[in-house]
Amino acid sequence: MDFNKIKAMGLEYAEKGKNAAMDLAEKGKTQALLVNEQGKLLKAQRQLGALVYSLAKGKEENQPLVDKYIEMIDTIEQEITRLKATLTPAEATEVDYEAPMEEAEETAPEQPAQPARKTCPQCGAPVSDDALFCNKCGAQL
Repeated sequence: MDFNKIKAMGLEYAEKGKNAAMDLAEKGKTQALLVNEQGKLLKAQRQLGALVYSLAKGKEENQPLVDKYIEMIDTIEQEITRLKATLTPAEATEVDYEAPMEEAEETAPEQPAQPARKTCPQCGAPVSDDALFCNKCGAQL
């Protein structure tokens, strides 16, 4: 074998290696985005449940706010579906998000609820730190 042929083979293998590394990096990035979206979905679902509970407990209705949460959850679910479609079924099932706070909240002894630390920019009502919408006026936070 002459030097040029060896050099060409080396360049070919280097290109294949580079392409494989870039493919893995892209898949890893997609999986990270998928985990992020799954976390957002769990958070939005939890907040929707808390909103519905508080509205029912107070014998109140705020269907527009409930609808906003449902629309947001639908949008997140669509993004999750889109991201999963870019991965193989095996890669998509590798991504199994479990919220670390969920487990801590379930096993933690009951503690009094912490007061809200922020307020709605529209109406000034107190809202929890992780709220996506104001429970009073429905403004997106």
